[in-house]
This record gives sequence, C-alpha cells and structure tokens, in this order.
Amino acid sequence: MKALQNQQLNPAILEWPVYMRKALQLAGNVLCTTPNPRVGCIIVNNNSVVGEGWHIAAGQAHAEVMALQSAGDLTQGATAFVSLEPCAHRGRTGPCSQALIKAGIAIVVVAGVDPDERVAGQGIRDLETAGIEVFHLTDFEPEARDLNAGYFKRQESGLPLVRLKLAMSLDGRTALANGESKWITGKEARADVQKLRASSSAVITGINTVLSDDPALNVRANELALNESELMNNAELFASQPLRVIVDSQIRTHGTAKILSEPGLVKIFCNEGMNVQNCFAKNVEIIQSISDSRGVNLSFMLEYLASKFTCNDVLIEAGPTLSGSFIRAGLVDELVVYIAPKLLGSDAKPLFEITGLESLAESTQFVISEVTQIGTDIKAMLIRS
Repeated sequence: MKALQNQQLNPAILEWPVYMRKALQLAGNVLCTTPNPRVGCIIVNNNSVVGEGWHIAAGQAHAEVMALQSAGDLTQGATAFVSLEPCAHRGRTGPCSQALIKAGIAIVVVAGVDPDERVAGQGIRDLETAGIEVFHLTDFEPEARDLNAGYFKRQESGLPLVRLKLAMSLDGRTALANGESKWITGKEARADVQKLRASSSAVITGINTVLSDDPALNVRANELALNESELMNNAELFASQPLRVIVDSQIRTHGTAKILSEPGLVKIFCNEGMNVQNCFAKNVEIIQSISDSRGVNLSFMLEYLASKFTCNDVLIEAGPTLSGSFIRAGLVDELVVYIAPKLLGSDAKPLFEITGLESLAESTQFVISEVTQIGTDIKAMLIRS
C-alpha cells in the first residue's frame, strides 16, 4: 500500500480527495451500523462517478458491494474510493476485497485501515496480491477514525466510546428543587438528543432516573427532525432500537417501567451475589456485575457491553449520581451539554454529585471541541483532555 498526502498528488489524480470526501459523506448517511463501522464507497471510471454505495445495517450489503452493483458493467479498470479498508473475512456477508477483485477494479484508494484483527491490513494484502494498486490518503485518516470513533475504540481497547449527555440551565441545574424538569431545553435540542440515541449502540441510565422520571429512552423517528432522504437512509435503523441499559445494583426496577415496555432489548446490571429471579418480560436480562464500594462496577459493565453485545458507542442519560460516578471513574470520553438560557436557582438539583475536591488540580478537565446554537439553546461538545 502506498501512503499519499494531498500535496503529493500528481495532476492526474488531483481529484482523488474530492472522491474520498464524497465516500466519507456517503458513510455518514446512516447514523449507526453497530456492530459494524459506517463505510462509504465511490466507483470512478474515466473521471466519472459510475457507482456509489454505503453500508446500511449489519447483515446488509457492504458499501463496496452496493457501489459495485450501482456501477454495473463499468467496474472493469475502475478506481474504488473507500472510507475504510475493505473487509477480508466472511461474516453475514462475503469479503469485500474479493468482490472488488472479481469486479475487475484496478485501483483502490482508502482513507483508513480497519482495526478489526480479522482485517487489519489483510484486505489490502488480498487486493495487492491480485494485482490491484492500493493507496492510502493519509490526510483523511483522522476523519475516517472520527466517523467510527466508537468502532475504533472497541477494536483497540475493548471498551465502547462513552458519551455523557446533559441538559442544564445557565446556573448548572437540571431540575427545580421539587423535581420538575420538563422541559429545561427546547424541542430542537430534544430532537438532537433523539439523534444521539439513534447514533448509539446502547443507552445507559440509572435506577434513580427510572424511579423518578420513568423514561422510555427509545428512539422516536418522528421527533428526529430528519428530511425524507435521511429517514429513508435510516429506515433499517429505526426498525430496531438501541440496547437499553439500567444500572440497578439492588434490582429495584418495577415491571411497569416504560423503559421495559418499549420494543428492543433491556439489560439490568445489578450487584454480584444478588438473588436474581427474572420476573420481567423476555426482552429483559439481568446481569450480575462485579461490585465495588459504590455498587455496580462501571468498568466491568462497559467491557461487558463491548465484548458480549459488540457496543461501539454508548450514551449515558442519567441523573447526578450515576453521571458523577462515570466522571469520577474517568470513563467519559465526550460530554454533550445542552444549555438552556434560564436560571433555576441555588436550591435546584445539580448536574453532578461530585464532592470532596480540595484543589483545582483534582478537577476533571475537558476540552471544548464545538459550540453551536440549537433553537434557543446552546450545545457544547467536550472531549476528555
């Protein structure tokens, strides 16, 4: 494989970044393809795009196959631009490297190398063994990783990417002293939260939130504010639901909770040694966790979600206790904070329960990566420093 930076491109291939950017855009047509990465592919022949495709959902055709089908008889001698190295193994679908070889593709250009140990360069080696030239546009490597940050993290560390979603007032409060919290933020921000859920393999909450708010934590396509094309691209996704996870050390979840009644699977993590008698519906599983001084061991739970349920990205929507526990444990990769332009007062409920800090050096530091206005609210994206 030949690594190329944009400034190294000769006049004959100056359009390659344009095609690769399009492939990455196609990959983003779908919000989530867990456990697989999101991938886009463009087929170019005689300086014209003759085929394009993207991975829709696990078990469905991969991006390369979809693009080859779109190109039809125009694949012979063509160039394929793929946002991630073509797979080299047989799962629910066949290896994309072999599909490209069979179609007579002459050149394959990739933005990133697949970290899955079943691929990890093998797809590239298969292509080169078949006489296909493979190029790596290294300038697009960061974007290829960002597009599938959770997938890369799970493959490389055995843990999912952890996003913590928070909604607060200007003075950092989440609810009035009497518990009223609907709605701190506006409908546009709430629609954006729906998109966050749809982009996640699992949504995690705590038992206190289940008991006090009785949330459903499901994805409601009609609230996503997507256009017709976006809804069509994600139709497979909306037919299912992200895994819903409850951190409930003593199994206090009641059988009538909304989170249990929605379509999809629910996992309840409790302390080890509990006398577990699952009286819930068939979609609910109780999992005994390694326990620590605070109850359910959160690291164990995340490792379990990654290894047993192949979760790439998890979204935490919880109250101050569980949110604070994830922060204290250093398990949060990204904060997504919605800030409403209102004040709730000093007796209102706090964003986190984090106590005992005696110096600023003990504080948890994040870096602001993006700030945007959504409706009347502010959305701040932060990453762990």
